[in-house]
Amino acid sequence: MHYSLPVARATGCLTFICLLTSGCTVIRAGSEQDLAVYIDTLHAIDSHAHPMAYVAAGAPADSDFDALPLDGIPPFDLPLGLRATNPLYRDARRALYGVPGGDSGTAENRRFGDARSRTMLHRAETFPVWVLDQLHIDVTLANRIAMGAGLASPRFRWVPFADPLMLPLDIRGEAERTPDTKSLYPLEAKLMQRYLHDLGIAHIPATLDRYQHDVVTPTLERQHAAGAVAIKFEAAYLRALDFDPPDSMAAAAVYAHYAAAGVPARGEYKVLQDYLVRFIAREAGRLAMAVQIHCIDGFGGFYSAAGAAPHHLESMVNDASLRNTRFVIVHGGWPLVDETMTLLGKPNVYADISMMDQLATPPALSRVLRMWLATWPEKVLFGTDAFDGGVQQGWEQVGWVAAHGARRALSDALGGMVKDGEISMPRARLLARMVLHDNAVKAYGL
Repeated sequence: MHYSLPVARATGCLTFICLLTSGCTVIRAGSEQDLAVYIDTLHAIDSHAHPMAYVAAGAPADSDFDALPLDGIPPFDLPLGLRATNPLYRDARRALYGVPGGDSGTAENRRFGDARSRTMLHRAETFPVWVLDQLHIDVTLANRIAMGAGLASPRFRWVPFADPLMLPLDIRGEAERTPDTKSLYPLEAKLMQRYLHDLGIAHIPATLDRYQHDVVTPTLERQHAAGAVAIKFEAAYLRALDFDPPDSMAAAAVYAHYAAAGVPARGEYKVLQDYLVRFIAREAGRLAMAVQIHCIDGFGGFYSAAGAAPHHLESMVNDASLRNTRFVIVHGGWPLVDETMTLLGKPNVYADISMMDQLATPPALSRVLRMWLATWPEKVLFGTDAFDGGVQQGWEQVGWVAAHGARRALSDALGGMVKDGEISMPRARLLARMVLHDNAVKAYGL
């Protein structure tokens, strides 16, 4: 069953569309209905997601779906939109598998589990592509450590993680920041060792210049050669996004002092990170890879919302040496969307609505889209941040809920702009295609 929502058709014309939400039905009529159908059936490019690779029976589970899975940090509450009890997940299960599921242990829930298992067994390695087809998504940018079975180009395009490259020194001091970071920094150190192993390097070089030449640049070049169209920073989980203008001499001194041994002080490590993050971004631009930056309020009981505020990025995107690098503010800086809009005025900055379409209700997201599209329509990207939360919240269900919310919000925003005389209906259709598809082609050079 395809993602498209129920539509009643009369001969030669559309008469109404019912958009199913949590227990309510919205009736649309006339040209507004036509716009909703157009948006619902447009094939999209998903700017950001964590699709799961196909895993054969008896094989090890897919562990490359994220560099910083949050299951190791202290327990924390999820907002309503991300909970598996969100009623929209029943709609997703019904749309994808014909069974809405139910409470754990119920017969209805077992029927859903059986239906999902049968589909995955039948589809096997084609299951990830089947998911995209159900969501009317042509291409998903897969933010993963490595790609896997079923995640082949051109439907899935790779976006690897860049954070380990700005953390070459001992991370034990950094890990002590919060109870959350105690488990997150070691994951970055582990991935750093994987990058070094891929290059055949046992230990980091003695000088910063050699580290850049022998580790950072070759890693990015290997990723680009393997099909990566962008890199991703999740730094907000680790530290604030206040990447200050770099001091190359100070950074080189810090690196040289601790390359062989020792734990740098937090201020010292910041000097090095501030330098390296810009070098990494500059190299990505040279390779025509975009730079995604996680920017949102959440998640984790000790996550710093203030440190993740979009305004912290202004110094970096204003760096003249980085104007050849395209930046994507992933998750749109939610809820500080006004700050994000000021950054969209930079010629090389974009923002996607991934995760926003799960956290915000369609009316709330519609207001954001309307504001952004009235000012920077060529800078706004569709995204889902589809992640895997288990059988009851598989990545395909998360993707359905996000795409459902995004398309409804976009329809409401553009329909309202037409109704208020701000744009014409042809312009609304063009803007819909830009958000769902064309802007991503430009942002990622697809």
